[in-house]
Amino acid sequence: MLVDPNAPFFRHLWVRILCVVVPLAWAGVELYTGSPFWALLSGAAGIYLAFELFVRRRPD
Repeated sequence: MLVDPNAPFFRHLWVRILCVVVPLAWAGVELYTGSPFWALLSGAAGIYLAFELFVRRRPD
């Protein structure tokens, strides 16, 4: 596990949403500029964070 979804840092919903949206938005920027490799890496990071922070996280 690379991210601890139950860490106090991720307690607020807006922090979890921001941590997912930023890499996904950056993947869009990379695709727009023609860098599919970096877009794939950024998109994978965003999907991984979404899974960890919203699916595997235990409710408070």
